[in-house]
Amino acid sequence: MFKVNLVVVGKVKEKYFSDAINEYKKRMQRFCDFSVYECKEYGSEDSVPSVALKKESEEILKRLSGYVFVLAIEGKSLSSSAFSEKLLKIKDVVGEATFVIGSSYGVDESVKKRADELLSFTPMTFPHTLFRVMLCEQIYRAFMIAGGGKYHK
Repeated sequence: MFKVNLVVVGKVKEKYFSDAINEYKKRMQRFCDFSVYECKEYGSEDSVPSVALKKESEEILKRLSGYVFVLAIEGKSLSSSAFSEKLLKIKDVVGEATFVIGSSYGVDESVKKRADELLSFTPMTFPHTLFRVMLCEQIYRAFMIAGGGKYHK
């Protein structure tokens, strides 16, 4: 079965965000083995962003496998349909995809260099926990588009 990993920095504190993520995880069970790995956020302990990013990157890099997408503002934007096509190609060729969402400081350059692709949803800034929900929704939407489901209009 296709494996999809979400590697994120920090924990979800709000129940409504956790509930939304769990709902998409449940919906995706028929399409993939979906896992979320939460790495420790160091930004609150270190006043120097580069130090925090370096510490976070050590844990992130250990979790990367398959085709790696790093979410970054400078990344490429895709339509939902194009994202669906790309995800299906990865499923067929690689068999595993990993998505990385960094901390409020972003991600260290070492993580970006390890990525197969930098991906951006928008130049706007969102809370990281909300963005996790948005990413889960887009992954689910990609499967629904690929399957010809009526979810995507």
